[in-house]
Amino acid sequence: MRIAVLASGQGTNLQALLDTVHGREAQIVAVAGDRPGAPAFDRARGAGIPTRAFPLGDFADRAARDAAIADWLVRQGAELVVLAGYMAILTPTFLGRFPDRIVNVHPSLLPAFPGLRAIEQAVDYGVRVFGVTVHLVVDDGGVDTGPVLLQGSLELPDADDPEAVHAALQPLEHELLPEAVRLLARGAVRRDPTRPRRLIIDR
Repeated sequence: MRIAVLASGQGTNLQALLDTVHGREAQIVAVAGDRPGAPAFDRARGAGIPTRAFPLGDFADRAARDAAIADWLVRQGAELVVLAGYMAILTPTFLGRFPDRIVNVHPSLLPAFPGLRAIEQAVDYGVRVFGVTVHLVVDDGGVDTGPVLLQGSLELPDADDPEAVHAALQPLEHELLPEAVRLLARGAVRRDPTRPRRLIIDR
């Protein structure tokens, strides 16, 4: 499966994909993002993958920017889009181009703590179990509301530092995101016909 990755920052989840599924179950054919200086681009270029930045200021609005990203990814032959630390909310313009073919990794056990600052929300709430969710991104008007693919959790009963929690969760992200790509690449994921929000995974 030919996949594209959208990233805004360090690109550690991109690196996990490069180290595990790239050239095996999937081929990363493009890396795009909203921040031209993002270290994720250096990781992609080091692997010989085409990159392109789409800063919002270069476009009339978010919909125009997202249409340009989608056009470029389609030209690269992308079949699946993976959001790996991409910090911009995608518009319906983009989501409609890749129905059920956009995957996001989120640092909470959804549906708890969706949106930005998920770990900070969880720490402030005083939770004792933290986690990671990999889910499909769908155009349903919500944020982090798509069907869940995979989840993993850690007990951190004394957690009070969001940065430390994030560091503890990153190995889970790096495990679950590639596994989700593997499942999608081999056609092992389908919607439950009786409960459309639920995904059935054929392992």
